[in-house]
Amino acid sequence: MGRGPIGAPAIIRYVNNSVSEVDSVSASAGLDDDMVLIKTLTASSDSDLSFVHGSSDVVLDSTYPIYLFKCINMHPATDDVKFQVNFRDGGSSYDATKTSTHFRAQHSEGGASGNLAYRTDEDLAQSTGVQMMTIDQGNANDEACSGELWLYNPSDTTFVKHFMSNFNIVYSGDYSMHSYVAGYCNVTAAIDGVQFTFDSGNIDAGTIKLYGIKDS
Repeated sequence: MGRGPIGAPAIIRYVNNSVSEVDSVSASAGLDDDMVLIKTLTASSDSDLSFVHGSSDVVLDSTYPIYLFKCINMHPATDDVKFQVNFRDGGSSYDATKTSTHFRAQHSEGGASGNLAYRTDEDLAQSTGVQMMTIDQGNANDEACSGELWLYNPSDTTFVKHFMSNFNIVYSGDYSMHSYVAGYCNVTAAIDGVQFTFDSGNIDAGTIKLYGIKDS
């Protein structure tokens, strides 16, 4: 209930916080109009999940200036592993040259060891190797990681191709760990493929959705 000026009647405001109302407002505001689902891949003991332009209805070119990969409950077959990504720049190998940064925050289920730290061992400097997006992930039945990877102007042949990822995982020692990675593919060729793997073992389960974000 809100109160008006002295002597004026009270003003009563009703707020509808239901999910249906929030969805309705979002739709009417056009918040989802610029986000187009391109491809969904679901893992079942796969060595990798790969998105290649022109293959299996995947679009990864100048159609959209921004591409978003949403990774949902990525569960490894092996304990204490890292979820990682690499990029293809026109050849058959995922080995685009990258420079990046990596930092993470963590907090244990027991309330201890809360900290924020830069990961010098997980960043890259002009490397063709894989980019780690999480570290030390557990594989218990209730453990997985979820997050997203953004890729900007992958078809550009003038500028570097920037990427950013943001993930939360269940650390193998029962921690909530939030990892942030950002960097760029330092190549003049277009990026035409993106591959997700764990550094050891298969992807036991999980879903990755690729979206294109329309130009404003």
